[in-house]
Amino acid sequence: MAKLSAAQYGKDNIRVYKVHRNKETGVQDVVEMTVCVLLQGDIETSYTEADNSVVVATDTMKQTTYIMAKQHPVTPPELFASILASHFVETYKHIHSAQVKVVTHRWTRMTVDGEPHPHSFLRDGAETRNVEAVATEGKGIDVRSAIAGLLVLKSTGSAFHGFIRDEYAALQEVNDRILSTEVDCGWKWDTFGSVKDVEAAIPKFDEAWNSAREITLATFAKDESASVQNTMYKMCEQILAAVPTVNAVDYSLPNKHYFEIDLSWHKGLKNTGKDAEVYEPQSNPNGLIQCTVAR
Repeated sequence: MAKLSAAQYGKDNIRVYKVHRNKETGVQDVVEMTVCVLLQGDIETSYTEADNSVVVATDTMKQTTYIMAKQHPVTPPELFASILASHFVETYKHIHSAQVKVVTHRWTRMTVDGEPHPHSFLRDGAETRNVEAVATEGKGIDVRSAIAGLLVLKSTGSAFHGFIRDEYAALQEVNDRILSTEVDCGWKWDTFGSVKDVEAAIPKFDEAWNSAREITLATFAKDESASVQNTMYKMCEQILAAVPTVNAVDYSLPNKHYFEIDLSWHKGLKNTGKDAEVYEPQSNPNGLIQCTVAR
């Protein structure tokens, strides 16, 4: 006999832009987000019996997101995601868990004539600040913060050798190579009892994000990398040390390969090994290295 074993539903790709206008200074601040809301609870009959009486319409989720953005701060995103997730659990008694994902897009204030412009911004990269908050009835709020889409590259200071060599291994060992990746780094906070507890932690969220970003960039640049695995582990250790209320750190780092091009066929032109200057960037396949380090 068939039985519904798991179910959730919601609204994805809710685009939200909010502007804060300081009437005294004339300075404006902007935030642009993409939000996803997913609900779980006593919703089985909507699947098995076509009973829509238990359904919070996904358009209602979208409108609620706009209303909450109007009535509450949207920064830091950890707070807004927690407020929105808690709203659904507290408002609808048959909803027992709400997951809210917030992707904050970059708008960096322009500098014009040497001064920060009061209301003009530029998007200086695809990097995003991501948050996932899960409010669960009777449990509290679990929050994961993250950096995503941060593309980095260094032209030396990375090696890869000593790996398993057998009849299937074609890769050559290298003592120096280009290392590039697109950083996805996340950290999980200790469970918050309520939105008030999240509010009390507001200063910690920006501090943790800045620390994680600075540690990621500095370690990537300075580490004489023996492997992506070892470098990312060093990053995790440092973030755990810098942010005591974080209980786990995770990384997902795809290897963005750059291959030497052998040009010796053209008049003996040297472009390999120590003579390599021109490379061919690769799209796929690529290595994908992941880890989670917990206390």
